Amino acid sequence: MASYTNNTTNGENKGVQPKITLYTNHGCPFAHRAHIALKELGFEYEEVIIDLDTPREPWYLEINPRGLVPSIKYSVPGLYEDEIITESAIVAQFLADARPSHLLPSSLHDPFAPLFRARINFFVDTWNTKVQPSFYPILTASDDEKEAKAQDIVKAIEKEIEPLLANANPFFNGSEKMTLAEAIVAPFLLRFYALSNGDLLPKSVKEGIQKLPNTGKWAEKVLAQESVLYIWNEKNVVERTGMRIAKMKEQKAAAANKLP
Repeated sequence: MASYTNNTTNGENKGVQPKITLYTNHGCPFAHRAHIALKELGFEYEEVIIDLDTPREPWYLEINPRGLVPSIKYSVPGLYEDEIITESAIVAQFLADARPSHLLPSSLHDPFAPLFRARINFFVDTWNTKVQPSFYPILTASDDEKEAKAQDIVKAIEKEIEPLLANANPFFNGSEKMTLAEAIVAPFLLRFYALSNGDLLPKSVKEGIQKLPNTGKWAEKVLAQESVLYIWNEKNVVERTGMRIAKMKEQKAAAANKLP
């Protein structure tokens, strides 16, 4: 498979500066995607933190009726004002399309750009459908089930992701800089690693990924990037994830006790 290197930098094609408000929560992996994209693209933005532990305020439900993060409010002087974009993958791609860069070339950047975009979309779809759905189930699994589920995750990454990273150099498809593929996947990859350092995930998840020739090397590079780490608070995420899992298990046990 031929590689394609997109040499567009985030200093090109800036044009009119948009006004961006990001509605986010730093502990949410989905919102983390938007932060990575914004950092890589060099966008300035205002930030509004949404408390995910309490019912959403009516004002936020007017912005995003689903109550999820991230959402962005995006304005371009003289063109449109206060447009709302929701859902993490859509937000990240919208931002990448708003300022063509190393993350994602515009379709007309050169003859290879549509192919590069298609490969990124396939990679993201593969991660979202073959790997990411296992993230929350393994966290809430019983201790007896966790190791088997951990092996399933590593096998899925080896089967589905490892071949797609054969020409990562060091990033997806031979890119010298982060792409949208990394922006979408990094928050969950980061959590696979962080939670494998304690009791929440078996260590075999992190160790299994690290042993994969392509994915291990790629992951090490991705998880060292400033855009991935600048809002990251590992201690806080691990603690809050542990509390959330304990609460979910209590609710599950209480529901089971009420069964006739």
